[in-house]
Amino acid sequence: MNVKIAPSILACDFARVGEAIAMLEKSGADLVHCDVMDGTFVPPITFGAQMVGAIRPLTRLPLDCHLMVEHPWTQIASFAEAGADLITVHAEACGETLVSRLREIKALGVKAGAVINPETPAEALFGAAEIADLLLIMSVHPGWGGQKFIPESLNKIEALRGYAVRIGRGDLDIEVDGGITEGNAADAVLAGANVLVAGSAVFRSADPAATIRRLRGA
Repeated sequence: MNVKIAPSILACDFARVGEAIAMLEKSGADLVHCDVMDGTFVPPITFGAQMVGAIRPLTRLPLDCHLMVEHPWTQIASFAEAGADLITVHAEACGETLVSRLREIKALGVKAGAVINPETPAEALFGAAEIADLLLIMSVHPGWGGQKFIPESLNKIEALRGYAVRIGRGDLDIEVDGGITEGNAADAVLAGANVLVAGSAVFRSADPAATIRRLRGA
């Protein structure tokens, strides 16, 4: 499978978001990862659908919106209207309604993803695997950039890829978010991830295009 790089704008200078988006497009990024935090599900507050709407005209890259919010179902329509291409919701926030929330997202014409935190077992996403367009493993505790990758995340990636293969969805996108660097990207891909979220690694690089190529393994 082709490896896709989704730099997180959480790591950019928010006063220069437009320039950051242009840089990502020029540097060969595959998606723009938008970390949405509400101050409740995770302590920080970042931005909402209005920011996504402001970004949308600036790029043709898909906008990968990761909703780290307590009640994601109240926000899904707003992000779809703002131009999100993919909306990912947490299993921890949705509970038993996760699959129905994914159906709601897809009904709006947007790709749907499901995500788990480091404390949640991979099996929590098995029920979503048949309908989701993407499954996301948090490889750090959500809320802040710059954290170190949690090695145990590799086991979860392997479990999800193995399950996807068993149900005939071997091409399902499996994304990993948190602490991805040039030093561990290959391990994540070997475990079965094909979408890598990288914030600090890209935005702190002296040559983002070269960093993206190396993360992808080109």
